[in-house]
Amino acid sequence: MMGRSFFGTDGIRGRVGTHPITADFVLKLGWAAGKVFSERTEGRKLILVGKDTRVSGYMFESALEAGLIAAGVDVALLGPMPTPAIAYLTRTFRAQAGIVISASHNPYYDNGIKFFGGDGFKLPDDVEEAIENYLQNPIITEDSLRLGKAHRVEDAVGRYIEFCKGTLPTGSSLQGLKIVVDCANGATYSTAPNVFRELGAEVVELAVDPDGFNINEDCGSTQPAILQNAVVEEGADMGIALDGDGDRVMFVDHKGHAVDGDELIFVIAKYRHQQGGCSGVAGTLMSNMGMEVSLRELGVPFVRTKVGDRYVIEALRERKWQLGGENSGHIICSDLTTTGDGVVAALQVLHAMRETGTPLNTLKKGMKKYPQKMINVRIGEKFNLTDFPVIQKSVAAAEDELKDRGRLLLRLSGTEPLVRVMVEAEDAQLVDRLVREVADVVESEVS
Repeated sequence: MMGRSFFGTDGIRGRVGTHPITADFVLKLGWAAGKVFSERTEGRKLILVGKDTRVSGYMFESALEAGLIAAGVDVALLGPMPTPAIAYLTRTFRAQAGIVISASHNPYYDNGIKFFGGDGFKLPDDVEEAIENYLQNPIITEDSLRLGKAHRVEDAVGRYIEFCKGTLPTGSSLQGLKIVVDCANGATYSTAPNVFRELGAEVVELAVDPDGFNINEDCGSTQPAILQNAVVEEGADMGIALDGDGDRVMFVDHKGHAVDGDELIFVIAKYRHQQGGCSGVAGTLMSNMGMEVSLRELGVPFVRTKVGDRYVIEALRERKWQLGGENSGHIICSDLTTTGDGVVAALQVLHAMRETGTPLNTLKKGMKKYPQKMINVRIGEKFNLTDFPVIQKSVAAAEDELKDRGRLLLRLSGTEPLVRVMVEAEDAQLVDRLVREVADVVESEVS
């Protein structure tokens, strides 16, 4: 078998109990990954396994552990840890790989598996293909003399907290700031508040009581309403919202206004540019045109990639740039870490605010944000959009009307059964009308 049947843009994800997100598949996936990394490694073979807080994580943690051990690989169990923490710890432990059990911002009934290589980056295509090839074979357990062993890493939380604090210049302090931190009842519940608190901030905690089912439920970076209210009620300087696995971040300014990933990237880029340290920014097809225009006015180069942080990271590595991300709040500071890290990105924003003495709502005004609206059309199964001429005609008509005043994006989600319809332009009324017209056509054709 060649190519990939299971890996998407961010690992393997789906509904728990529905293939491939089942215990038996994940057991075999662990074994297949163990065999691939064993073949590519001399000497000790170690893979780290971490998870977010959803209830199915217990089951998949055990399944991965069994599969890896059967393949002759030692396993270090991290427990509930943010995705970027697992990437960091994989590097520091000199492990061959890190495995994350998480469905990120999805509800508790979804889960997924994603991998980092020993360098802390997402796996290249050829390694994912090699794992999928092994999935076609029956599991063959190593002789007892060559079975792997498992142990729990007791100080994983402390190690990651120290790493995050160390991404700021020596002597940096958040003393005097009052911050509301929403951890989405997810993987950052025991790390993020402590990072900000140990740096001197007064921290008000939200959504830090995971029960296996409440991850991302009416909280976190995708649903900031409760955080917005809390910031105003507490008289806080800002709010910080993370998603279920901690690789996304959104802010709320002191007035209760949400600040998205594009605006945060602009704030970091502008500060770094003023310090002579922003060579360029990588965004995606979803990045707001206002960010592109504002960066251009600063003289900062900007490039768009396909949607997905792995493509942003590829663009940064190719160009030797240090900053990029998505409007969803995936922000990569590649001079500090290898993947999107909500806490690290938040610290960069806070550092820009502190060093300039400027509140967030003022800093974000440097970017003119174009009205943008997206409608998600749910589908039963994936298909090729070019096979629907009526949809293509509708898109062409909308693009003709937009001309150079805006843009339209129509794409299949890489993580959910959705078609995303996005329109962006300077005219908000035009945006509302065109996105609804195209979404209605898509829904009528595919439903």
